[in-house]
Amino acid sequence: KESLRQLKMLGVQKTVILTGDNARTAEKIRQESGADQVWAELLPADKVSHLEQIKQSGATVFVGDGINDAPVLARADIGIAMGGIGSDAAVEAADVVIMTDEPSKIAAAIRISRRTLRIVKQNIVFALGVKGLVLLLGVMGMATMWEAVFADVGVSVIAILNSLRALSVRQK
Repeated sequence: KESLRQLKMLGVQKTVILTGDNARTAEKIRQESGADQVWAELLPADKVSHLEQIKQSGATVFVGDGINDAPVLARADIGIAMGGIGSDAAVEAADVVIMTDEPSKIAAAIRISRRTLRIVKQNIVFALGVKGLVLLLGVMGMATMWEAVFADVGVSVIAILNSLRALSVRQK
């Protein structure tokens, strides 16, 4: 329940349970967890077809741990396997493996990936900006060799130092 709440806070719009379990149990879990929708008593092929329907409305992430989840993990935009007790097939098919079987790690992974992406974009903009400026100054005859060296090596060092900020992401 807490994991789904965290995902909603991060902007996840819809949570759906696709399960092979019986409908009554699945509905009870949906109510307790706060998931938006549930489809129960599904075979692996049924899970894939339901995922295809869901994919029509946007990017999908599927979380699973069993051998029956492997086809859906492979087909989702991002497949996350719970690797601690998950089957080898699920782990092999997934893009991401959470080794501790803690669903709260999904929200942490999203936070880390968003921060990392912001840092990568900052590094790209900074590097291209400085190199473009030095190139322009060079064309006008105003750039020295030291400015060109800074545009190459200095920008790389600054980008590496900026990237170290990704290590400070804390889990909540």
